[in-house]
Parts: sequence; C-alpha cells; structure tokens
Amino acid sequence: MNAQENKKQKKLEERIVYLEKNRRFVQNALEMALSMGDFLESINGKKDVKQILQATEKRIKKIIPFEACVLYRINEEDNSDFIPAVYDPDQFESYVKNEIDFMIDEGFFTWALRERRGITISSKDNTRQFVLHVISTPSRIRGMFVGLLPAKKPVIADYSNALLSIILLNTANALENTQLYKIILNQNLILEKKVAKKTKELILAERKLSHARKMEAIGTLAGGIAHDLNNILSGLVSYPDLLLMDIPEDSPLRESILTIQKSGEKASTIVQDLLTMTRRGVAVTKVVNLNEIISEYFKSPEYNELKSYHQNVEVKTCFDSNLLEISGSPVHLSKIVMNLVSNAAEALPEGGRITISTQNRYIDMPVGSYDDVEEDDYVVLTVSDNGTGISPEDLERIFEPFYTKKIMGRSGTGLGMAIVWGTVKDHRGYIDVESVEGEGTIFTLYFPVTRQEIEKDATILFIKDYMGNGESILVVDDMEEQRYVAKGLL
Repeated sequence: MNAQENKKQKKLEERIVYLEKNRRFVQNALEMALSMGDFLESINGKKDVKQILQATEKRIKKIIPFEACVLYRINEEDNSDFIPAVYDPDQFESYVKNEIDFMIDEGFFTWALRERRGITISSKDNTRQFVLHVISTPSRIRGMFVGLLPAKKPVIADYSNALLSIILLNTANALENTQLYKIILNQNLILEKKVAKKTKELILAERKLSHARKMEAIGTLAGGIAHDLNNILSGLVSYPDLLLMDIPEDSPLRESILTIQKSGEKASTIVQDLLTMTRRGVAVTKVVNLNEIISEYFKSPEYNELKSYHQNVEVKTCFDSNLLEISGSPVHLSKIVMNLVSNAAEALPEGGRITISTQNRYIDMPVGSYDDVEEDDYVVLTVSDNGTGISPEDLERIFEPFYTKKIMGRSGTGLGMAIVWGTVKDHRGYIDVESVEGEGTIFTLYFPVTRQEIEKDATILFIKDYMGNGESILVVDDMEEQRYVAKGLL
C-alpha cells in the first residue's frame, strides 16, 4: 500500500470516527428528547410547587452533570421576590448564595430574566462557570434555575442547552397549571360555601314560612274558639258575683260558688293566652319603660309564687338607667317577662342564676333568623340562665303552642313561649334564642323605640263619682247572658 492509499484510508477512518460521534450525539439527543414525554407526565401529576421543582432538578442532572443546582420560585403574593425552593447538594448552598448575590448586584440575574435561553456567567474569581436560565411561560416568569458546572467541564453541548430550555419551559407550564388548579379549587370551595350557605338560608326560610303558616292556622282556629269561649266563660266568672250578693256570708254555698268562679277565671286566663298568642289580645298600647314593667313584675303575686317554688334560684338585674321608651301593652309585656323568668327557673332544678338586663342598641344588620330587620334604635331585653339548656330538637319547637316539658299544673299549659313569640311580633319586635345543653340559655328580645313621652296617669275618680243621679243606662249585647250580668251589676 503506497503513501497515497494510506492517506486515503486514514481520512476514511477519521470520517468514520466523526460519523460515529455524530451518530451518538444524535442518538443521545433523540433519547433525551423522547424522555421529555415521561418528564412532562411526571410533573403534570404533581400539585405541589416544591415537588415539581425537585423532579425538574433530578431530570436536569441526568442531562447535564451540574455540580450544584438551585431552583427558585417566584413569590406568588407580590410576584417580585425569588424564593429558593431546591438546593442540591446542601454543602454548596452558602457558596452559591454568595455568587448569586454577586450576579444580582452585577445585573446578570436581570439579564437572565430577559433571555429565553440559558446564559453562562463566570464566578467572582473567574474560576467556575454558572448557567442561569429563567423558568417562564410566554406570559409570566415562574422562577429561575442556577447550575454550577463542573470545574473539569465548564461548557455544555448545544443540544443539552436546548433540552434544558425544554425542561424548564415544561416546568413553567406545570407551575402555572398548579396555580390555576389552586385558583379553580379555591373558587370551587368558595362556590360550595356559597351554595351551602344559600341552601341553609333556603331551608331556614322554608322552616320560618312553614312555622308562620302553622301559627297562622292555629291562630285562626284558636282565635275563633277563644272568642266564643270568652263569651261563655264571662258568665262563669260574672254570675258568681251576682249570686254572692244575695248569699249570706256564713252560707256553705259561698265556697262552692267561689270555686266555680276561680275555675272560670283560670279558663278565662287560658283564653286570653290564646288570644295573645294569635296576636288578637293587644288592643291598647301606651308609651312604657321596660325597666318599670320588670320592676312591677317583681312585686307581683306570680313572682312571689315562683320564688316559693325555686328558693335556690338567684335573680340578678342589670338595667340601663337611660333606657328609652317603647310603645306596647304593659299587661302583655309583663306576661313576656313572667314567662321568660318562669322558663329560666324551670331550667334550674338544682338552683342557679337568672340574669335580666336591658339596654339601648342601634340595629342595622340581621338579628338571629330575621334577615329583614328594620334599621332603627331598639330596646333590648335579655333573660339568661346557667341552667340545663335546650336541645337543638326542642329549640326548633319552643314557640309552638302547647309544646312544653315543664311540670303541668304548676308551670302552665305550654302556651308561654307561644305567647312570647306572638306578643313580640305584635309589638313589631324580634326574638333570638341561643342555648347550649348543660350551659344555659339566652333569650334576646328587640323592641323598636318610640319618640313619644310617657303620659301621666289619669285622675282617679272615687266610686261616688260614678254613681250618677238616677239616669238610665242602655245595655246592648247580642248575648242574653251578658245583658243579664251587666244589668245585675249595675
């Protein structure tokens, strides 16, 4: 083989080596490009930013043998600060941090943010090389990659640089998808809360409507019955007075007649309670001070009787000395106080404390289950106890007529809370109840304030001023029994 043939063979061998290197280069590039599909699938399944960046760091090191890697994420709260999310390995953290501070001061970090590719920056002492590559989508920066190249191999192949850009672009998209997922998840949670709230409000509204219809139906029935019973009972209450006028004081019949009258009065009281419950009992209103109503109740026989049954119950008051006036019926307001205190006392079988307080309050927001509260000044009456409390099941029914768990015959007929509800509504007020079993109950009543002043009591006339001078009185009534009683009393 001559020299020319040797030279030709050498060129062919060199060509083969070059083509082999090129083949390996293309094969490696294709294999790495194919692996991008697996990488994209792996990071898209993650919903945590740190997990995505950790997966990114591992994939980058398979392509480029960086001696150290740092991945920063953007602060989502202000979008102006970079937070280190991944340091690998840890022993380079201090060194890399100092170098990055240098790059920031020199403007290299800002330069890297403007580029859509990796840039190579020398260290402060020019002994090492760093690769900076922004992590961004076409619309937004998501972070920054910083890689420390090995000292023995301070450059990377072009195809590796291109693959680095592909990896970091996919990472940026995954980070953006994660944020969008969080936004959608948060919106779903907000929507679920709104739906739950509206559903609860709808259920409450339906319950209130059902309760109002039930009370209206009961009221219509009870009101009609009560009106007729009232006429009948007036005879049982009034006729004994006529009989007693003609019976001697020592007659054995007097006790029987008085018993009949007392029974009639009890029945009449129940009828009046029915009328009050159906909001047909408040006929006359006047300007009153709730403090005075409560104080008068403490002087009543009903309160003394209550104290005799519940001797271990302490009643405390906390009155606003500048309490504003309200317009209402003193009789019915007193009955409200009586029923609330009675309920509280029954909830203290072992003794305890009842607190009655009054105050002025300006209301401009919903109260309890009332959404359409009229904005105004209100007098607020609160009756609380530290007793047994009311179960949630009973709390939903406490204002229903004849629903009671108190001692029958001593604590009433079960109309007490229905009367409270009806009277408060008749006074254009609102009522709220809070109770925890084993801790106690709080009733809060709101009455609109009146700007009128309390009228002075009319001048008291003596009986002789009513006797007249022999004039005639015309008695008109559609019931004969009533006319007879009126005639007898006159």
